[in-house]
Amino acid sequence: PMISTTSSTVEMVTPRKLQISEENVEDKNAGRLECFGWLLVIISLLFIALTFPITLFMCVKIVKEYERAVIFRLGRIADRKPKGPGLFFVLPCTDNFVKVDLRTVSFDIPPQEILTKDSVTVSVDGVVYFRIHCPISAVANVSNAHSSTRLLAQTTLRNVLGTKNLSELLSDREGISVSMQEALDEATDSWGIKVERVEIKDVKLPQQLQRAMAAEAEASREARAKIIAAEGEMNASRALKEAALVIDEAPSALQLRYLQTLNSIAAEKNSTIIFPLPIDMMQSFMQKK
Repeated sequence: PMISTTSSTVEMVTPRKLQISEENVEDKNAGRLECFGWLLVIISLLFIALTFPITLFMCVKIVKEYERAVIFRLGRIADRKPKGPGLFFVLPCTDNFVKVDLRTVSFDIPPQEILTKDSVTVSVDGVVYFRIHCPISAVANVSNAHSSTRLLAQTTLRNVLGTKNLSELLSDREGISVSMQEALDEATDSWGIKVERVEIKDVKLPQQLQRAMAAEAEASREARAKIIAAEGEMNASRALKEAALVIDEAPSALQLRYLQTLNSIAAEKNSTIIFPLPIDMMQSFMQKK
């Protein structure tokens, strides 16, 4: 047991020494490169001083209000912050810069053939609005921020809609847009991109499915229409029953109703001649029968 403990101690100590020595080597190399870089910067400044009127046009750069410039000095980002808007200076021999547009950019998501959760194939497209809020991350952490965001939006659209049913896809577009926006914003945060809004533009269904849904909707509307008509007839029969009871209590009301009917007929068809026949005259014959 003592031997094994000693051997394990040696194994633990040895990697630490190697790791420390590697870090020291890297620090020395970095120091050497930094000194050489300062030498190049000094040479560049001397060159600018000797050819001052000519190199002035090469050193002065301008970026607009909605732009920022990320300056690379000997391959490293200078000052760890972007320059602009307005004037800034670069060294012609050691510096180069990348312009980054901070305005909101929109792009269309191409139509995607998606299989929903209930095994229905639909074609869905959308639009995404995003902007760059950290120019340094957009330049240093991803090779092409705009292209990467477009590709990520297509895959996110497929992943999100693949967990939804067809009814949810057609009725809950707002919720789908919010979930897509949150997923894209979380994935592109390390790229310095802020996804502001995602919208579902169009959902295209197969022709057979459209006809089936139209037939189903038509059948449901016809069923509701029959139910409404039956309820109307039931209410009308109840009202007629109540009217018959009122007329039965007052026989003169029947005569008034008869005269009212004559008035309405005479107003519509003036050439029609009606001979009123009192119902009381027929009661004697009915009693004999």
